Amino acid sequence: MLFSRFKTHLPTPEEALEGRAERAFAVPDRHTVLGNPLLGPYPDGLEIADFGLGCFWGAERKFWQTEGVWTTLVGYQGGHTPNPTYEEVCSGHTGHTEAVRVVFDPAVVPYTALLKLFWESHDPTQGFRQGNDAGTQYRSAIYTHSPAQHQAAESSRDAYRTVLRTSGYGDITTEILPADTTRPFYPAEGYHQQYLDKNPSGYCGIGGTGVSCPVGVAKADG
Repeated sequence: MLFSRFKTHLPTPEEALEGRAERAFAVPDRHTVLGNPLLGPYPDGLEIADFGLGCFWGAERKFWQTEGVWTTLVGYQGGHTPNPTYEEVCSGHTGHTEAVRVVFDPAVVPYTALLKLFWESHDPTQGFRQGNDAGTQYRSAIYTHSPAQHQAAESSRDAYRTVLRTSGYGDITTEILPADTTRPFYPAEGYHQQYLDKNPSGYCGIGGTGVSCPVGVAKADG
């Protein structure tokens, strides 16, 4: 019963698993498709964006296929347990969602274009699930790295909410929060990184609503 509860209820910091001081596994050095470092250092001029849109296997592929994206990696974000494992996140006892970190060149692909891809690649009205994948780790989320990103994310949400409602969908449940020290990104295990490149026929739970997100609804300079 406790396991079931935490698949539909975010734990408080007191309820969350204790975690550990250091990561319990190694992370590969380089992206298997793009060839660039996963954990950095990243070249000057690049920016970071963090998104949660369901199972991170298919979500990561959406972003690495985008021109102007320098590297991607999957991990856990928005929870309480330091350095969690996949099994711990899936238990619901850490509070994390499955996330994709996108390192991109804003001169090639603006943040607003990544937001459009994010919104259109999943159903952001489903709460603690995405399609058949149920649990708090599948919730929709945007973790922002600057005030400009935050404003752009909220503006795009408001614009997309309008067209989704017109199309018969419920309200957007996406959490939009700063990617600050209280919400660190913890890289996932090596076998999750670029999973669908290593397993081309593997599971991909990503599927959008079919409703187009308005373009140019926000500015993300700075």
